[in-house]
Amino acid sequence: MTIRLLIADDQALGRGDEVVGAARTSKPDVALLDVEMPGLDGIGAAAALRTAVPGVRVLMVTTFGRPGYLRRAMEAGAAGFVVKDTPGAQLADAVRRVHQGLRVVDPSLAAETLVAGASPLTARESDVLKSARTGGTVADIARELYLSEGTVRNHLSAAIGKTGARTRAEAVRIAVNNGWL
Repeated sequence: MTIRLLIADDQALGRGDEVVGAARTSKPDVALLDVEMPGLDGIGAAAALRTAVPGVRVLMVTTFGRPGYLRRAMEAGAAGFVVKDTPGAQLADAVRRVHQGLRVVDPSLAAETLVAGASPLTARESDVLKSARTGGTVADIARELYLSEGTVRNHLSAAIGKTGARTRAEAVRIAVNNGWL
């Protein structure tokens, strides 16, 4: 049996914001999506695929095996999640299993995700930290997100407290390392 694949990866093989269009054109059975891609990350692309082309099964393949990524990917509709250093035979088996309607998750990452729990950040705190990644001022973040500077400060303070960080840069680093952003 032939399985049609769509591969979107940040290493010059694809952009996240082009995944839905490519899936509509090529009609794949399974989409292998990297988490970190330009335009739209793989998790956002998986959610968009679920809505626009619901028959396509998604297998996330990433270098960064972060617990938050796994949880967010599954919530977005991914059927599987493996790291890029998965041996070829195992990756092929994962594709076949996802195509058959099964779930495939890297076992060590699954255990780590259970231990780590869900992100403590609200959606707005996550948005503020994402915007803070570029190192802009509170005014820059407020302008980008259409919030008041006071609201941005409140969200930054809450995010810093929830991550156990001392600074917003450290809060961003912690959130990124945990896959919450």
